[in-house]
Amino acid sequence: MYKNFDEMPQNSRVWVYQADRKLTEDEQAFISHRLQKFCDQWNTHGALMPTSFTIRFDQVLILAVDESQLGASGCSIDSSVRTLREIEQQLNINLLDQGKVSYFSPENQLEVSHAMGIKSKVSEGALREDAVILNPLVKHKSDLESNWLIRANESWMNKYFSN
Repeated sequence: MYKNFDEMPQNSRVWVYQADRKLTEDEQAFISHRLQKFCDQWNTHGALMPTSFTIRFDQVLILAVDESQLGASGCSIDSSVRTLREIEQQLNINLLDQGKVSYFSPENQLEVSHAMGIKSKVSEGALREDAVILNPLVKHKSDLESNWLIRANESWMNKYFSN
């Protein structure tokens, strides 16, 4: 059952998906409509779960599930992935490739790059050690406030910066 993202408990489980490009207002409206319908019926073993989503930075999609009553099952997670694949195909975007790294450029624009190209981004100066990145290891809604936006040199990318 869909709930407003702000109403979800801090211990809600989250999944973060990064689009490979900025989404237009129409695309965000399409995604919002599609995900609200999905969340209204998202269930685990037939029991509805309190769920939500949000779109951040016109490019990052976050799904949330309150697992305090029941945990999300493998089947329920698979159904969310199927919905995201449908959205990917409809809008010709890439959400599910986990090999992406998001960071804010010196111009404060969200950039999404493939992880294999991060070293060259550092060498070119496009990614600096003080750049803010999106930490892909967040697991709970509370992490979005405390551990999601971190400096590049405080992440696994630190090895690319001279110390």
